[in-house]
Amino acid sequence: MPPPSSSSRYSPGRLLAARPASATTVGRWASRLSCSLSMNGCAPGAGDRGAVCVREARALPAAPAPHDAVGQLRAAVDALVGSDAPPSGIIRIEVPIRQRVDAIEWLHVQTALLPRCFFSARAPLPDAPALAGTSSCGNGNGNGNGSGHRQQQPVSVAGVGSAVFFRGTEPFSLADWRAIKRFLPRDCPLIRAYGAIRFDATSDASVEWEDYGSFYFIVPQVEFNELEESSVLATTIAWDDSLSWTWQNAVEELQSTLQKISPCSVQSNKTSLQTAIVSLNHVPTKASWDLAVTKALQMIKGRQRELVKVVLARCSRYITDTCIDPVELLACLKVEGQNAYQFCIQPPDAPAFVGNSPEQLFHRKHLNISSEALAGTRARGKTRADDFQIGQDLLLSTKEDIEFTIVRDSIKNKLEMICDEVVVHPSKALRKLPRVQHLSAQLAARIRNEDDEFEILNTLHPSPAVCGLPTEEARRFIRDHEIFDRGMYAGPVGWFGGAESEFAVGIRSALLGKGHSTLVYAGAGIVEGTNPSFEWDELDLKASQFAKLLRYQEQHIRYQEAENLGTVI
Repeated sequence: MPPPSSSSRYSPGRLLAARPASATTVGRWASRLSCSLSMNGCAPGAGDRGAVCVREARALPAAPAPHDAVGQLRAAVDALVGSDAPPSGIIRIEVPIRQRVDAIEWLHVQTALLPRCFFSARAPLPDAPALAGTSSCGNGNGNGNGSGHRQQQPVSVAGVGSAVFFRGTEPFSLADWRAIKRFLPRDCPLIRAYGAIRFDATSDASVEWEDYGSFYFIVPQVEFNELEESSVLATTIAWDDSLSWTWQNAVEELQSTLQKISPCSVQSNKTSLQTAIVSLNHVPTKASWDLAVTKALQMIKGRQRELVKVVLARCSRYITDTCIDPVELLACLKVEGQNAYQFCIQPPDAPAFVGNSPEQLFHRKHLNISSEALAGTRARGKTRADDFQIGQDLLLSTKEDIEFTIVRDSIKNKLEMICDEVVVHPSKALRKLPRVQHLSAQLAARIRNEDDEFEILNTLHPSPAVCGLPTEEARRFIRDHEIFDRGMYAGPVGWFGGAESEFAVGIRSALLGKGHSTLVYAGAGIVEGTNPSFEWDELDLKASQFAKLLRYQEQHIRYQEAENLGTVI
């Protein structure tokens, strides 16, 4: 059967209405309710206007608990009513909290219908490479804030509401990056824009991803920072008369949001969700997967050698007997969060993009850049000896070495086009995660100018780890042969800041609707020597961190086989 065209791509989102009789939610993900999003900072020409006039952070006295911090913020914002302000600006007001509170627990109790985000930093990896003349705690260019004060970095950040959002339907561009950066002061490092970018913005977005556009970022109105030994509750006010969002608009909207903030948090030590799978289907089916992999291998082995590697993915649609709360899923994934980035991005009244990605796309601190190569997958062993042997098999596998070398060398070559110095260390090592292990290498580099950040992002994405090589040929093969929309899966997810930015690759991820459907994504690299059935098993392994949280009732699951239909259903 010939592959469908991109216009006839299968849409798992269309099947969300076909829920079991016990489900009460109908239509799209849910009924569409209005929710103010403040202003879109990516209006035409916004990137050419320069920095907003006011860019500052203000600290209030420390509070003993979150409840006290909410009261202080409400009073501080109420005091701003009626005051005058320049035509544009962004102000962060923060209250230190003397106790450490889990950011996921704080987010869990925020039930108002507001956009929300979550991002958890990954613990530093051992033996990370360093550039000559720099250190891990240095600012990389000698241009610190001059105060000698070293601000604590958040362990996790949760945010609700939108001080300013950035969304577009065209591919993310330099103008869009500039429009975001004009709101992000270098000397206010915790004013950040959190969000994600589509894997392939040139392909049509299916219904389940339409709320995200080709990119979606927010600077949260209310933000909870979990630190190593304490916490911070903060609020951000952003305005710009030229974007038809005045100081008065911003203050009034923030007052409204603060009234919806719950000051309490509830401890949740869940390791599983109280739900069971009713039905499950994969797109593509196993048979269609085998055909696509065989076609890719024919091209890889062919005389023209149009492809060296291509990464093919699968979308698995789980129907469960109860709705899954994205924040509860995050709390469960926290158990598997070792050496990984946890994230949740959710536009207002839209599906939530949730993940637990082990892969860094890049981290920039001033002029210093870090990145990594990750490829090749094996399960963890049941015993220490078994785990060691599986790891050695992975290290010595010719097929996995080919796949990994393609990824590592491609990232190194891309960095060398932009950076003055690139260091790779180690050249190949094992990265062990709770359920899987990979081959990995860490890279460090130094850009010439902080404005090169956009080029780093634009050049590194998509990497051969999620797309293939050569990039355009692999992307074309994916567009022609994958019959679902990846959306933000395998795209950059993370945050921009004034002097620092960090992005993970949006893998090990799922899209959760307001009903009973969850779409889980996983991919596998196809190179010479690939066995289609082995790679299908690898997809199951990568998706298992989500599947294991759902209670399987094998005798009741309906396994549905969706054909490669020529029309969207």
